[in-house]
Amino acid sequence: HTSSKIDRKFIERDRRNQMKPLYHKLNSLLPHQTFKDAISLPNQLEEATSYIKRLQIKLEKIRDKKNTLLEIQRTNMNMNKKMNLWLKSTKIEIQPIGLALEVVIIIGLDSQLLFNETIRVLREEGVDIVNTSYKVNEDVIFHSIHCQVGEFANEAARISDRFNKFMHNDY
Repeated sequence: HTSSKIDRKFIERDRRNQMKPLYHKLNSLLPHQTFKDAISLPNQLEEATSYIKRLQIKLEKIRDKKNTLLEIQRTNMNMNKKMNLWLKSTKIEIQPIGLALEVVIIIGLDSQLLFNETIRVLREEGVDIVNTSYKVNEDVIFHSIHCQVGEFANEAARISDRFNKFMHNDY
């Protein structure tokens, strides 16, 4: 028994001697304390555990924020792509017919914004809208707006200019 007791004593001392530099290294990785007193080993371990947990929570919050920002970026990129496709596939034609004006708009099914904007611009320009009609062909809508105008040449040029600015985001 005495021999095994001494062996265990030496084994335990070696274990403690091996653990001492590991505890010291762990303690050196923790944020420095404001007080200079030595901290007991159980307190060092408790502090290390709580520090690691705080870091894990902070890391999770940063990951969530990153994922949120990446999702916003993806959404913005998709919206920009859709807007560019919409602008490329959208057509506005303004045709004079005597003292009348015909505005033809060709847009996709999912975009009523241009039609609404066209009506708003025509009303702001003081044009009387006589009638509107539309025809759906697969995924495209053909709008036709018939208007009554006064001094046609001047108004048509001004209206056409406003539509061009709108289409190129210069409004």
